[in-house]
Amino acid sequence: MSWMRIKHETTYRYRSEVAFTPHRLVLRPREGHDIRVEEMRLEIHPGHGVEWSRDVFGNSIATVHLLAPASELRIVSQVILRQTPPFPLLAIRPTDLPPYPVEYSVEEEVVAAAYQTAIFSEDLPAVRSWVKDAMDLSACHDAEGVVSALNQQLKKTITYARRAAKGVQTPAETLRKGTGSCRDVATLFLEALRALGFPARFASGYLDCRASEMGRASMHAWTEAYLPEVGWVGYDASLGEKTSDRHVVVGVSNHPRGVMPITGAYYGAQDQFVEMTVSVLTERLDESPLADPS
Repeated sequence: MSWMRIKHETTYRYRSEVAFTPHRLVLRPREGHDIRVEEMRLEIHPGHGVEWSRDVFGNSIATVHLLAPASELRIVSQVILRQTPPFPLLAIRPTDLPPYPVEYSVEEEVVAAAYQTAIFSEDLPAVRSWVKDAMDLSACHDAEGVVSALNQQLKKTITYARRAAKGVQTPAETLRKGTGSCRDVATLFLEALRALGFPARFASGYLDCRASEMGRASMHAWTEAYLPEVGWVGYDASLGEKTSDRHVVVGVSNHPRGVMPITGAYYGAQDQFVEMTVSVLTERLDESPLADPS
């Protein structure tokens, strides 16, 4: 068992006081057999009210109603996680690996279809052309092997580059430039997997800061593929690896916009906005920081 503390601070500054629309926060990690949120605190200025809900993807959503105008909006999320080793859990797997092309049961295929639909349909020719050049699919019969090989090939093709601009590059743009942020690489991988018939979703969360410069001072992004008889499996194409206990998922969606950490707006002229600063700190702990972890 291991523990992790995450502090995520976002500050928006304005030239004078402005009023705010409700803000949508996707900051609470997804819990499961491997992760448990032992404590979460939200510190928000100015005065506010918070409503919690779950979206269609099962993400925990905090809707913040800001009660007064302010020249600064500050949102601080502090989380303490408990992770259960080993990760991933070692399971007895069938000797026959899931075949490629992938096929899903009648019960799953309707839901899977929502994750197989391309977002950037106009980029599909460029994505398919890259996949054809990158891999010999005629020799591929194992679904997991296809996804893993594509993940590693994407790491070789695209150079990671931190990018402060909002949104994501289109897959064709990322291929043309040969560089992209973790969001851009995850989006390209998402569309490449869908072009091959895999249900895939965009994942946003935190990366242990000791692992790489990726994830430092910001959130990280990767891709999850749904494999028959295996389930959702995470792949970080920015690292060329499967996800591990260094990755903490906060939100998943069939579109990158669905898991933006903070979304909202203010009332006022565009030139009122001065800047946004973000700080993310992750810390591994040898023992529980709580008085009674049970």
